[in-house]
Amino acid sequence: LPAGLSQWFPALEVLDVSGTGLAELGAELLALPRLHTLLAKNNRLGGPGSLPKGLGQAPLGRSLRVLNLSGNRFAEVPPALLGLRGLQSLSLGGNRLHGIPPDIQELRSLEFLYLGGNFITSIPPELANLPSLSYLVLCDNKIQSIPPQLAQLHSLRSLSLHNNLLTYLPREILNLVHLEELSLRGNPLVVRFVRDLTYNPPSLQELAGRTIKTRSVPYAPSDLPENLVRYLSLASNCPNPKCGGVYFDSCVRQIKFVDFCGKYRIPLMHYLCSPECSSPCSSASQSSTSQSESDSEDEASVAARRMQKVLLG
Repeated sequence: LPAGLSQWFPALEVLDVSGTGLAELGAELLALPRLHTLLAKNNRLGGPGSLPKGLGQAPLGRSLRVLNLSGNRFAEVPPALLGLRGLQSLSLGGNRLHGIPPDIQELRSLEFLYLGGNFITSIPPELANLPSLSYLVLCDNKIQSIPPQLAQLHSLRSLSLHNNLLTYLPREILNLVHLEELSLRGNPLVVRFVRDLTYNPPSLQELAGRTIKTRSVPYAPSDLPENLVRYLSLASNCPNPKCGGVYFDSCVRQIKFVDFCGKYRIPLMHYLCSPECSSPCSSASQSSTSQSESDSEDEASVAARRMQKVLLG
C-alpha cells in the first residue's frame, strides 16, 4: 500500500485492494480511524508479515466492521484478527486453513463468518459462543462431525455445510429454531439418504399382486401355485390414509417426523406404495381413516418434502 495513505484520505471508510497481487498490508492502514470495510480478496497474502502488527490496538481495530481476505494463502486464521472486537463480517474462504482456532469466540460482534473452500476438518465448540452469528458458511471443507454445542447459536439463520464428510447430524441441531437455510448436499449423509430414496418400479408380478389386492379379486389357494399364494399374503397396506393401495417389494422411502414425548420431532423412515400417494393432489381413493389422522399424515408428508429439499440443498 502507498505510504501516506492516512494523510491523503483521512476520512476513508471503504478500501478495496482485491486482485492487486498484494503480499502484505502495510502499517499505513492502522491510522485510518474511519475505515469500516476492507476488501483484499484474491491476493498473495498469507506469509509472515502479511498483516500489520498491533492491528487490534490501532484505530483501525476499533473501526473495522467488514474484512474480506478470501482467495489468499492463509494456512491459519491470523491471530491478529482475533483482536478486532467490532468485526461483524469475516471472510476467509478459498485459503489453506486446516482448522478454526477456539479463540474465534473473542469476535463477539461477528454476524457473518465465511470459511468455505478450505481444508478444515473439525469445528471447535467455542464457535457456539458467538451470540450474534447469523450466517455461517463452512462448505467445501473436510468436516466430519458437528459439535452439538452449535445448537446454542440462537441467532443462526443460515448454515452451509455442503460438500463435506458428514455422516450424521446431532439431534441438538433441531434446537436451531431460527434456522431458515441448511445446506447439506454432497455429504455422505445425503448421498446415502438419496440412494435409499431411490424408487424402483414394481415388477409385473407386483403389479398383478397389487391389482388383486386393491380390487379384491377373489381367489382360492387351489387356484394359484403355493408360492404366489404366499406372495399375496405378504402385501403391506400403504400407511397414507388417502391411498388404499398395497405394496410388496417396491415402495417409496420417505422421512416422517414423529413427536417424541412431546419434546422433539424426530425423523423416521416411512414407507409408501408410490410417489403419488405423498402428493396433496393425489387422486387415490379415501380410506375410512379419521380426519384428524388424515391431517396428521398430510403434515408428515409436507415435512418429508421439506426435509428432502433441505437435504438436497
